[in-house]
Amino acid sequence: MKPGERFVEHRALALALLVSLVLWNLPFGGLLLYPFKLLATWLHELSHALAMLVTGAGVDRVLIYRDSSGLAYAVSGTSGFGAAVIAAAGYMGTPLWGAALLVATPTARTARRALLVLAVLLGATALLVIGNEFGQALVASMGVVFVIAALALPARWRIATAHFIAAQACVDAVLDIRVLYRPGQIVDGQVVRASDAHNMAKVTFGTTDDWAVWIWISAWLAWSLLVLFVALRFSGSRAARRAASIVHATASPPDESDRDARRRSPASAPGETVPSAPADTEGS
Repeated sequence: MKPGERFVEHRALALALLVSLVLWNLPFGGLLLYPFKLLATWLHELSHALAMLVTGAGVDRVLIYRDSSGLAYAVSGTSGFGAAVIAAAGYMGTPLWGAALLVATPTARTARRALLVLAVLLGATALLVIGNEFGQALVASMGVVFVIAALALPARWRIATAHFIAAQACVDAVLDIRVLYRPGQIVDGQVVRASDAHNMAKVTFGTTDDWAVWIWISAWLAWSLLVLFVALRFSGSRAARRAASIVHATASPPDESDRDARRRSPASAPGETVPSAPADTEGS
């Protein structure tokens, strides 16, 4: 990666995180971030759906509603470990999607590839598993927007877009988990008692008492923060290693073998004229 690309990567990441945090605390920030909240819901439900496939429960349909809530339905029920995996997948999977996108998009080329992969996933889920009209229109539209962003945006804006989406996924994961501490959840305008944390507590502790639910909420919150921290550290370490390698390649003096080769070169042989240069510059 060139020095200019490294600067763009860090500036885009820092700006994405700053804008995300600021907008969520402004009166109308939530309205501006509404599309990204819906994208986080899609990532959440997609994680549930993938867990259903892995555990053998199968995916019946996924619903995404206007209030940014969602539901994923399995073809068949499961119990024990499989039920726990499905219940945990949503809140543990969303920050992983954000971290993966963050780590996988250091350059404009990788950002294009990542956006196109997301576009394909959006299109496939819109056709195959989304079960309501709003969800289908939303997910399909997002897929088109991602294709346009991948192919039409300039390099710097492409990186910034990928990093902003990644930052939103990570931030939304934390904010969504906070909502679980409330006594009731809103799904499509309806107040429901059961949440993923309740299902997880039921499977693991055999109860949905507050203490059991809060243990899993706290664990998922800590997981989201840890995933974001590791992703940021990895991205920073990777950029630092690249910067060090570039500095070493451009600033390190030639080794002894280079000097010996130049002493034996025809240009410095007796009777030949050596090109004009300061006498003390050799080996500098």
